[in-house]
Amino acid sequence: MTKNVLLRNNVRVFGQGTQSMLFAHGFGCDQNMWRFVTPAFENDYQIVLFDYVGSGKSDLSAYSAERYGHLKGYAQDILDICAALALTDVIFVGHSVSSVIGMLSSIQAPNLFDSLILVCPSPCYINDLPDYLGGFERQDIEDLLDIMDKNYIGWASFLAPMVMKNEDQPELTRELESSFCSTDPVFASRFAKATFYSDNRSDLPKVRVPALILQCAEDAIAPIEVGHYLHHHLLKSTLKLMKATGHCPHMSHPEETIHLIKEYLTAVPLPTQLSTEKESSTNP
Repeated sequence: MTKNVLLRNNVRVFGQGTQSMLFAHGFGCDQNMWRFVTPAFENDYQIVLFDYVGSGKSDLSAYSAERYGHLKGYAQDILDICAALALTDVIFVGHSVSSVIGMLSSIQAPNLFDSLILVCPSPCYINDLPDYLGGFERQDIEDLLDIMDKNYIGWASFLAPMVMKNEDQPELTRELESSFCSTDPVFASRFAKATFYSDNRSDLPKVRVPALILQCAEDAIAPIEVGHYLHHHLLKSTLKLMKATGHCPHMSHPEETIHLIKEYLTAVPLPTQLSTEKESSTNP
């Protein structure tokens, strides 16, 4: 079982530390997207990288439409990897939809996790006005997924620059577009629907693991209102408003991303403060 899981999810383990940092990629991506960030942590932590089934170099024969038709199936990948490697006290770092997947994993097995690092998270992408601004009307999502089904290459070329945002780094936009295009369109479509139609707002009060929320400026996928919403509804959360723009700061602004994660991990709040203190700040 252990070997099968490690092969299934193309798991890589390296680093000099004893505590594990498990990095989970976002929709349409793979573990390679973390390459600018992980070197800063490998001397102090055990780094665990993987690809969700259906992404990257995972075992595509293990794909199940039923399992991966909803985010809980991807959360089970996380739990399977933790079990296969006998991980405990895990620092989970998730990008975009993987932030929610990590939260779902922590609800199922809170004792596995030390902390959650949520990079550009969103519990719901669809507006529910007047109480919630997710960034998209439902028709926007339906139109986007319709284009995806009819013209996958065109959809990738449209979405990649909107997600990456940083026009001064066109090579990153090209890489993201290439990553989108390298994913099987059927698998990508199911993952997209599981992502963009999900509404996990009711799960937020169930999260008991401390969390850092990294919120980018000018993020077309997860607007700043979403970051504040998460901070308000996650019991043990710290919100950091980044100078980084777009939806992929681990690629476009790795130095700032590394700095904020390290700052959070090296801060040691008192236990009595941890359950009540909610910090929100904008970096100078």
